[in-house]
Amino acid sequence: MLFSEEHEELRRTVRSFVENHINPNIEQWDEAGEFPARTIFKKLGELGLLGITKPKAYGGMALDYSYEVVFGEEIGGALCGSVPMAIGVQTNMATPALAVHGSDELREAYLAPAIAGEMVAAIAVSEPDAGSDVAAITTRASKRGGDYVINGNKMWITNSAQADFFCVLTNTSEGDAHSNKSLIIVPADAKGVTVGGKIRKIGMRASDTCPVHFDNVRVPQDHLIGAEGKGFVYQMQQFQEERLFGVAMGLKLIENCIATTVDYTRDRKAFGAPLINNQYIHFTLAELQTEVEALRALLYRATEDYVAGKDVTPLASMAKLKMGRLGRSVPDQCLQFWGGMGYTEEAIINRLYRDSRLLAIGGGADEVMLGIIAKGMGIHPHKHSQD
Repeated sequence: MLFSEEHEELRRTVRSFVENHINPNIEQWDEAGEFPARTIFKKLGELGLLGITKPKAYGGMALDYSYEVVFGEEIGGALCGSVPMAIGVQTNMATPALAVHGSDELREAYLAPAIAGEMVAAIAVSEPDAGSDVAAITTRASKRGGDYVINGNKMWITNSAQADFFCVLTNTSEGDAHSNKSLIIVPADAKGVTVGGKIRKIGMRASDTCPVHFDNVRVPQDHLIGAEGKGFVYQMQQFQEERLFGVAMGLKLIENCIATTVDYTRDRKAFGAPLINNQYIHFTLAELQTEVEALRALLYRATEDYVAGKDVTPLASMAKLKMGRLGRSVPDQCLQFWGGMGYTEEAIINRLYRDSRLLAIGGGADEVMLGIIAKGMGIHPHKHSQD
């Protein structure tokens, strides 16, 4: 993928933002269990970074997705995974379907302020009994008068404690699980919306994650995104951008594991010499960096195809799978080189190790990615009806 001067200018802008507005505060935010999303999003919005691919009519830049990937890589340069993930929810998870399929009125009311950083968005898909199996969700919206009345429970909702609105996937009719769902915008302050307490997690601690309950929540039917019954399709489309962004963000996360380990092993001495002089250590770090570059090449190929309008489901799934694998193996190997220091929460590698574990789960678990890839290869077994 060829990068223009505009790409590089964007890269410098985002890198500077991370260094000045995110990294100095990470320990404090991790301890607090959340970061000031409104403050950070407002600053990002002022730089135009929350609407890179979004329509100009609503404050976006209307650039192609290669610019979003550059943004994802550099925002992933934060020395944590939680803040970049929360930003990614705003840009690549809760708003893509709204930007493409939403009515002008809906986009004016919710997309424009999300791009400006004046509203915090959250995507409400997962449920206690339906995570990777999106078709199994049970949240339901019934029509009454000119409203939808929504009932159900959502789980693992990023940004939920600070959200202004939720992009909710819900059943709107009976029948086939892939054609009975819709995406509906639900204001966080609507009567009947209850955000539960923050979930205590292994990592991603600065990102507020809560369950969200909908108890007879009424929203106007014009809060429907696109066509009724197309929600599953729209969500699958959103997943492609979510996964590409997740890979881009994750690249720098695991690359930071390697870079900080290089610094530590160069400074740490054992048996009279820097640890990095040990051939096993510098050879291992060299191989880990090679794995990162191989994944970056796959991401760039998938991005090129996506920009060209091709179906990148197999490539995006492969990249997401590889990201999940490296998100476990690279931090684990790097932490080993830190020894006992790496096991303490004061060490940077400790936080990166904890945060990176979600890469193999969020946005579609490794096993789901393998199933998608196998289907694309034509080797996924199909159930046959028995006579």
